[in-house]
Formats: sequence, structure tokens, C-alpha cells
Amino acid sequence: MAINLNRSEAVIREKRLKSIIGYTGTVKDILEKTKSGCLKNRSRSFTQTTNCSSGCAQFYLSTITDAAVVNHAPIGCLSDAVGADVGYKWGQNMRNWEKKSINVINTNMSEETTVFGGRKILKAAIFEAYRRFKPKAIFVTTSCASAIIGDDIDSLVQEAEEEIGIPVVPVFCEGFRSQIWASGFDAAFQALLTRIIKPPVKKRPELVNLINFTASGSEIIKKIFDRLGLVPQFGIPFSSIDEISRMSEAAATISVCGTLGGYFGNALEQKYGVPYVTALQPHGIKGIEDWLRNLGSILNKEKEVEEYISEMQETIKPELSKLREKLKGKRAVVGMGPSFSHNYIRLLEEFGIDVVWGLSWHYDALHDHGGCPSCTLELEKSEKDVNISVNDQQNHELVNILRKYKPDIFIGRHPGQSVWAIKMGIPSIMVGDEYSAFGYEGTIEFGYRILDEITNSNLAKNLSKRITLPYTEWWLEQEEFTFLEREAK
Repeated sequence: MAINLNRSEAVIREKRLKSIIGYTGTVKDILEKTKSGCLKNRSRSFTQTTNCSSGCAQFYLSTITDAAVVNHAPIGCLSDAVGADVGYKWGQNMRNWEKKSINVINTNMSEETTVFGGRKILKAAIFEAYRRFKPKAIFVTTSCASAIIGDDIDSLVQEAEEEIGIPVVPVFCEGFRSQIWASGFDAAFQALLTRIIKPPVKKRPELVNLINFTASGSEIIKKIFDRLGLVPQFGIPFSSIDEISRMSEAAATISVCGTLGGYFGNALEQKYGVPYVTALQPHGIKGIEDWLRNLGSILNKEKEVEEYISEMQETIKPELSKLREKLKGKRAVVGMGPSFSHNYIRLLEEFGIDVVWGLSWHYDALHDHGGCPSCTLELEKSEKDVNISVNDQQNHELVNILRKYKPDIFIGRHPGQSVWAIKMGIPSIMVGDEYSAFGYEGTIEFGYRILDEITNSNLAKNLSKRITLPYTEWWLEQEEFTFLEREAK
């Protein structure tokens, strides 16, 4: 499935991957519909909240160390920069770097701008970003407002680039472009692939691009890769423009998140022949082994990978057995992005935990390599058919699922969802770090984290006694998917 790199705009996931945001059923049902081409998005008559693709694009690009972002939008569209700045400082602290804020400017579009056009203020903002930050590249992110009035971003950034002499790159990520807010990551990667990454000067057989969010697991990755005779190049956050520009020189690309890395990895393979490793995410035992074996197969490191796997299996066997004994039969609900959700369902089942429901924020019927999501295909092999839904962060659906199934624990990947379980007296783990449960040691650590939360649940229980949910009894008595369009018979 070719990715079009001859245009400045990435094709949205709804068209490219047949992605959906509304569904309820089971793993085997969604895959059957996927394979037969019968999977359809089910719309909602009520939506409580969701996210915006521009936030994903801006967060990702703002963490490039020597770049700047100009957000052409009303000021409210940059409100999530507060969270991005906190994350950037956390990453700097982890690396023992000097602390500084993200390099971001907003054009503060007004009513006057929407009537007469925003060309003048956008050009001024680009020059101000150049003056203030002295970046190696400037990314101009769009918004619903700038798209509605039809500002010609492409021609303006070309003019600005000629004047200041560095790449000025448009990033088309306005919220109404796609209902799948992960499309914002694709928009960011399109900008990098078309304007920043250069043809390889020389190939480096030891170098592996590792696409992730924070690289918090860099030390364990370096340790594992050193055993394999490989060197990781972490990206995109906390990389420089120069480092990113040379990613075409790598021997392979691999990702810690299938939703995040697929676009970049497949496009880099398509354009420069850098193989993209398609595998389960490296969470849990089966995940890390599939991840490493697929990497080893591409780079002729099978012997080194098998030696490492054999050694680690023996190392963790006693603790894994102990955790399985203590966690077996516990019940969980999972709510995460699609790759994380379906990979973590598998991970929890490795502990003997019964996943009674799995929510994902969207679902990609295809991945950019052309196949079905490997994490969902892996779940299909299980005898148990797990109940799942595509939730788009609809907390009213989550609350009723939790109320109905009363799990022992909720595993989430967004604080705006995870907090609801605690309010209901259900212990909750918010997986903010993509390297939680990474590899063998991480899996054991995560297992103990689950055990601690279940064993010491007083915080959730005490909070639930003092908190009144904002939902009426009428809603709490409804079927969870009352507002989700019924499937045609």
C-alpha cells in the first residue's frame, strides 16, 4: 500500500486505513468484518468528549530539540501546549539536560483574521519564531479556523523559507480533517518525510531507528541492542533536525507503538529502502520475543536474539510463575489507543488475568504495510473471544462498562479516562510511559504494579465514598451503547 509522498498533506486514516471510532462486539467479530470488508463505523448521537489531531502533531514536533512550531490558530488551539511543555521538561530531566520550554508560537487568530485572512499574522509569527528561537526548521501547523478561511499555507511557507533560509514546513492537521486524532502523528511524519529527511550519504548496518514518544526506556534498549551488535537512534522526540535528516541511513526501523510508527516506518522503507519491522509491541513476554525475533530476522541477528531470549526466560521464570499464581482469575478492563489496548489485553492474559472488556480509542482495519493489525490477529488465536469496543474516549460508555462488569482493576492510557475508575472505587493504572511493561524486566515490574494496586485499593475505595458521579441514575441504568448507532441487520 503506497504512501503518497508527492503531496504536503497525509491521507487521513479513514481513507487510508479504513479506520473507525464507533464499534462494539468482540475481537473475532471485528476481525471477521475487517477481512470481509464489512466493517463500518457506527456513529454516535451523543459525543461527550474527544481529542484533536492538531494536538498530536504539535506535541510530537515541539519536542524536536532545535525546531520551532508556529500554530496558525486561535489561542485556544494551543492550550494543550501546557501538557506538551511539562512532558518536554520531564524528558529533559530524565536525560539530565538543561531545562527549557518548547519552542512554540501561536498566531492568535481573531474574528478580524477570519474575515480578512491570516496571511500577514502568519508570516510575522514565522519571522518571530526564527528571531526568538534560532531553529534549524520551523513547522507551521494548521487549525480548523485557518482551513475554513482558506489561507494558502503552502505558498506562504515557501516565501518565508526563501527569506530566512531554513526549512519552513506546513503540517496539515486541522481537527475536522479526520475524526481519528492519531492522524495528527501522520501529518507530522508527512512533514518530516517530505521536507526534512535526506537521501542517505552512507548506510549504517548497525543503526536502527526506534520510533517512540519519550525514549524513557533508552538505557534498557541500549543494553539489549548492544548484545545484538546494534545501535538505536531514538526518534522523533528529543532528536535534532540533523539526526532526523539522517534516519534514511539506518539498517531498519522499529516502533514501540504500531499506531505511532507505522506511517513513518513504511514510508521510509518505500522511499529509501529502510526495512520496517512489523511485529507485536514489545510489552509482555510474547510481545518482546516477537519484536526481537522480527528485528533479528531482518538484520541477520537470529542467533544473538535467541541467546538473549533463552537467558531472559530462565531469569524471570520464578517471578513470572509467582505473579501468575497471585493474579490468576483477577478481572480487568483495558482502555487505550488501539495498538496499546489490544497488546495489553494479550499481556494481561499472560498473567492469567481475565480481561472482561477492552476499549480502544479508534481501530485501524489495516496498517500501512497492508495487513490487519498484528496485535488483533494475535488475540484472535486465543480460545476466548474478548469483548471490545471502539470508544473514542467516550467516558459515559466507560463508566457504564465499569459499573456493569465491576473489574478488579482498570488499565488505561489517558488520565482523563483512568480517573473515572478510581472515582468508582476501582483500582486504576494509568500507563503514561510507553515503556511500562517493556521486555522481560518491565513485564515483571508491571505485574507487581498490578498486584500492588489490587492489594492496596483503599485510595480508590475511600475516594468513591466521597465522590458523586455527574451521571444521572437514568444514564447509569442504560445499556452502555445507547447512543451508538445500531448495526444494520
